[in-house]
Amino acid sequence: MSANPKSNGSEHRSEEFPAVSFPEHRAAARERRSQYPYKFPRDPRHLGGKFSVKENARRLLRFFYFERRLAQAIGSWTLSIPEFEVKLEAGRHLFYHADAAKNLRGRLNEQEQSLKAIDSHRDAEIDRFIEELLSAEDAPELLVGLHQVAGKALEVAYRHHIDNTDPITDTPTIRVLQRILLDYGPMLEWAEAAIAAYVDGGIDESRLARRRWHLQRLLGSIGGVTGIDPRCPEPSPMRCDAKPYERGTVPMRDCRFVTFCNTGNYDMGDGKPRFDSESYDNHRLRFIRTQRDEVDAIEAFGTFLWDIRFKDFEAEYDLARITWDEARHTEIGHQSLLAMGYDPFELPNRLTGSTCRGPMEPAYAMAEINLFGEVGVLKTIGSFIDEAKEKDDALLYHNADFIRSDERTHVRKGQRIIRVMTDLGMQDLELRTRELFTECLVSLGAISKDMDLFTVSREDLEELVGE
Repeated sequence: MSANPKSNGSEHRSEEFPAVSFPEHRAAARERRSQYPYKFPRDPRHLGGKFSVKENARRLLRFFYFERRLAQAIGSWTLSIPEFEVKLEAGRHLFYHADAAKNLRGRLNEQEQSLKAIDSHRDAEIDRFIEELLSAEDAPELLVGLHQVAGKALEVAYRHHIDNTDPITDTPTIRVLQRILLDYGPMLEWAEAAIAAYVDGGIDESRLARRRWHLQRLLGSIGGVTGIDPRCPEPSPMRCDAKPYERGTVPMRDCRFVTFCNTGNYDMGDGKPRFDSESYDNHRLRFIRTQRDEVDAIEAFGTFLWDIRFKDFEAEYDLARITWDEARHTEIGHQSLLAMGYDPFELPNRLTGSTCRGPMEPAYAMAEINLFGEVGVLKTIGSFIDEAKEKDDALLYHNADFIRSDERTHVRKGQRIIRVMTDLGMQDLELRTRELFTECLVSLGAISKDMDLFTVSREDLEELVGE
């Protein structure tokens, strides 16, 4: 049968393929249906959608790249965000974007795109948008770009894609996008409230509005999230042209914190001890303060993700998940201090680890936190959990049990991440890490200058940095 001359060869009118139905068969089917007792709900979906597999994959690849770049972008700012609540949410939102990228990547792979091709994909226009987004003057401008411009545009694009793709043949894509939107709802709602809090606290609203308009125009200049919207001219001037973006290296805290970095010892940081050094009360408080101070681990793993961007997607994803875990640990510490009767901000915050890691090459910084910090925690946390259980300390027993399970996972994942970061053997990596931290600790005054010809031991490093 020849193609309809009005057809493009791939689309056909339904009447060209008539059904051949036998009356007796149809009547028998009608009779069988009449005897079937169950009246299940009808499926309201209908075949038909706007996207071919090729166009569907093109859009999903662009979504994937936006999500991957947003996760990397948040990681690069984790050191430079001062406000405690915003830093916590950054650790959470970083993972939401990385998880969205992973799910989109999986769906693209199902549509016969190789993981290698997906992971190697680059888009210079999106990169330029991300570079300008990152060139924010401060955290409020960053949130405007991340959430009110990029996040909102992605949310709208996902909803439109769900509405326009075939609801039956492309159900897996719809499910992926619906799962992503479960995170987007609370994330964008929080961002609106956070930006309002900044404005109520004195941030110039007109400055944020100018930044929002600038980034919206920039997104419009690249065809929006899907790349097919009508394009407008690129706005000018562009900050990233005047000064290429570089991530911060100094850990920032808001004015509610008192900080110290010249020691890893809480008693020295406090100026005097609160409890006898060998008492359970001292061990208990130190453990919880260490959790609250894992705000520095949000900074560590976030910057690692940025520093190794595009080397290995699975390593990026694992770093994003660990960053989210560390945000939870920080929340656990903060909430536990409240439950113990403290104002968390009355307790000075230890910055030794972040101060050393911030400027350091990622492999050595990762080795410190993984080989010394997290392994060090696993050495002691078991006996602490046993002691908490023996003393019927339900708060500490409950929290520490969950933290132990996280740290076990982090140590395991960290070994693979380190292999992505460096070709050095573990012994050489450990030695060089100890040497670099010795230099840093000397410069901070955490150890005396007469020790600068020596390298701190593993045990000293675990104590001084105190992960």
